[in-house]
Amino acid sequence: MYKISELNIYPIKSLGGVTVQEAKLTRQGLQHDRRWMLVDAENRFITQRENHELALLQVSLSETHLKVEHKQTGESILIPFKCETQEEIVARIFDDVCLTQFVSKKADEWFSEILKEKCKLVYMPEKSLRYVDNRYAKNAEITSLSDGYPTLIIGEAALDKLNELLSEKIKMNRFRPNIVFTGGDAHDEDEMSHFSVNDIDFYGVKLCGRCVVPTVNQETGVTGKEPTRTMARYRVHNNKVYFGQNLLHQGDGTIKVGDEIKVLEKSKSPFSQLKAISYEL
Repeated sequence: MYKISELNIYPIKSLGGVTVQEAKLTRQGLQHDRRWMLVDAENRFITQRENHELALLQVSLSETHLKVEHKQTGESILIPFKCETQEEIVARIFDDVCLTQFVSKKADEWFSEILKEKCKLVYMPEKSLRYVDNRYAKNAEITSLSDGYPTLIIGEAALDKLNELLSEKIKMNRFRPNIVFTGGDAHDEDEMSHFSVNDIDFYGVKLCGRCVVPTVNQETGVTGKEPTRTMARYRVHNNKVYFGQNLLHQGDGTIKVGDEIKVLEKSKSPFSQLKAISYEL
């Protein structure tokens, strides 16, 4: 039996995530997940790919505010949910563009000083509709300021397998999943093409190709070669390393830690034939 063991949201794209016991599912994904984002002078998104310092900025939530605190220095800022400006810009995420709203001059100044680069904090209002890649869409789904899909799922068994192969164990936060589950074998999520949680239907539509972010230690901001070097020896397809499954969904409601994941349909993945192999790397 598969059960949700952890739920995470990442209010500000590429900053530290918030672990919650339950989360409301909206059209864009989990409520508050990646609705804010930092952009550079060209209004292009900023992530840990370019600035590892983002890993050290931990977000927490109250009913009316975000709080961002530097894990090492303790410097912090409170950011109201309601933007202090009506100014809007078109921001860029990879090849996508979407409408966003500037949050506040105070936030821009704080992040620029902390990150030592000129940047601004923007928010994605409800009227901004960013559609997922139509090659994988089922019903013209939309997403937030995520890399491309509303939610990401990874099984604990997948991380356990990876940690068996690493000389130094890593945490799940390297992979920034929304839904983590227990039960089954390593990488069962690869084959979850349709499952339900509390009568909400989820569809696994694309394995998650990995960039450099998993190499960034989320406690120190220091980057290295692992775990990508090890994953490249057993999780590569078409010269891309994959770990986790991107999801679309139909329906809304609330999902909670402890909820059962009911798999309704499976499909083969590029790694299906490897699941029974004991890796000796």
